[in-house]
Amino acid sequence: MPSSPDLRATLLAAWQTNNRVTVQLIQRLPAALWDTAVPGAPRRTIRMIAAHLHNARCRWVKTLGREHGIPAPVRVDQRRVARRQLVAALKRSSNGIEALLKLGLESGGQIPPSRGYVWRNLSLDVGHVLTYFVAHEVTGPPGTAQFLEQLVTGA
Repeated sequence: MPSSPDLRATLLAAWQTNNRVTVQLIQRLPAALWDTAVPGAPRRTIRMIAAHLHNARCRWVKTLGREHGIPAPVRVDQRRVARRQLVAALKRSSNGIEALLKLGLESGGQIPPSRGYVWRNLSLDVGHVLTYFVAHEVTGPPGTAQFLEQLVTGA
C-alpha cells in the first residue's frame, strides 16, 4: 500500500496563494473605492474590511500561537491604515498564520491546544484551520463577498 503523501508543502503553498490573492486584491482596488461605504453597512468601508482581514489574522495568531512562541503581529487602525501599510501588515500576519500551520504540521497535524482558545468551535487540525482562514478571507464580514462581486461585475 502506498504511503500517504506529505502535504506540508501543499498546505503551506495553499495559504501563501491565498495571501497573495488577498494582497493583490487590496493593491488593485481603485483608490476611489478605499473609503467607499459598503451597501447595507454604511459605517463600514472597504478600508475597514481590508483591515479586518489582517486584524482577524492577528487575533488568531495571538490566541493559538502565543503560548507556543509565535508572536502576534500588531493590528492596524481600521479607520486610518493606508493601503501600503496594510499590504506590509498582511505580509506579517500571513507569516504568523504560516507559523501556526507549521506548528500544527510539526505536531502531528494538530495545532496544540492553548489556554487562550476558549471558544473551541474550530477543530485545530491543520486542514480545518487552513480552510477556515481561507474562507474568512473569501467571505469576510457579512456582506463583503456580495459587495465585492458587485464591484467586479458591475451588477
